Amino acid sequence: MAEDGLNIPEWLNVQFITNVLSNHQKNPELQVTNLDLSAGSSVGDSYASVMFRAKVEYRTQKGTFSKSLIIKTATDMFATSSLFKTEIGMYKKVLPEFGKILRESKETSKLYAECLYSSLEPLQIVIFEDLVELGYAMVRNRQLSHEEICSAYSKLAKMHALSMKFINEQPEFLKEFKEGICLVDIPYMSFGIGPFTEFLGRIPELKQYQPYFEKIGLSFIERLREVMKEYQTNPQPGYYVLCHGDFHSRNVMFKHNKETGCLEDSILVDYQGCYVAPMAVDLMYSIYMLMDRDQRTGKFETLLNYYFSVLLETLRKIGYQGTMPTPLAFWAELKRLKEYEFLFLSTYLPMTTGLSLDNASNEGSDTKLEEFIEECKIMLARFKRSGYFEDL
Repeated sequence: MAEDGLNIPEWLNVQFITNVLSNHQKNPELQVTNLDLSAGSSVGDSYASVMFRAKVEYRTQKGTFSKSLIIKTATDMFATSSLFKTEIGMYKKVLPEFGKILRESKETSKLYAECLYSSLEPLQIVIFEDLVELGYAMVRNRQLSHEEICSAYSKLAKMHALSMKFINEQPEFLKEFKEGICLVDIPYMSFGIGPFTEFLGRIPELKQYQPYFEKIGLSFIERLREVMKEYQTNPQPGYYVLCHGDFHSRNVMFKHNKETGCLEDSILVDYQGCYVAPMAVDLMYSIYMLMDRDQRTGKFETLLNYYFSVLLETLRKIGYQGTMPTPLAFWAELKRLKEYEFLFLSTYLPMTTGLSLDNASNEGSDTKLEEFIEECKIMLARFKRSGYFEDL
């Protein structure tokens, strides 16, 4: 059975699920006795894939069982992209190796959902265990708490640390992961710098920053494209990791105690955009995609320092033999990737708050505009203190 109105592909049927489970469990006698299909995600959760949830009842020689699966398929728009190839490589090759190293170091963190099946031909399909059935859920209709962000950063830091070990000891292991998501190739993300620069000139408290952005606008788009290929074409002193590539709040699921509401765990999902790049790529992204306004303007250093502490702890635990990162070098690496913050502040942030900077007035009567101006004051002052405007 399926939900009314749900567009179920013909191949997604009892026989297909029977084959998946029998092969996964290495049990040719397994029989699916009931299959209920429903939507596996909410609108807006994923732009590159369609997901279904399959509630399966099946029988083996040992008895009757039930299992919930998430079935992920490519949308027509992304059918020719490398996203599914990347995700399958992560779940079938990289993440199991990461998990093995963690277990060997007596670390019990769960980094990923179990993958039961994957294919690229003739169809792009990945099937996972259903994390909802294990007590995990996305946070919806509210911002993440400080504790939730720390938990998400902890998992990211462990993934980064494990990738640093491979990059140092077996760089060829991650060689295939070089096709990340280039934000400036998304049309609306490449045209915001001009309106933002003009906007700065209309706001007296922000006008001092306009000359900097007039210079930034000449080159920063190309610089962001260069960062995407930097590890492969022109490695720089710094810290390269296997980036998640799309580290935002909808790609983290959290497990809270049902009785107390206390946070117990988090887990990253959607590894389609992974690629080797400077660690600051994920971190700059997260400042605007995980944090709310108050966290960005008042607590981001505390949160990023927490990430860094888990990174160091994990590197020591897993026997990393390379040069250990230092706090000074860590913050210098963030400064080196300052173009990401220029992009998010100038383009992403006004877009998500519903502002059209082309039409913004100086009067500040609109609440959203007032809040954006106040945030710009704080963020741009930090940029200047941090040396972001030096040597433009």
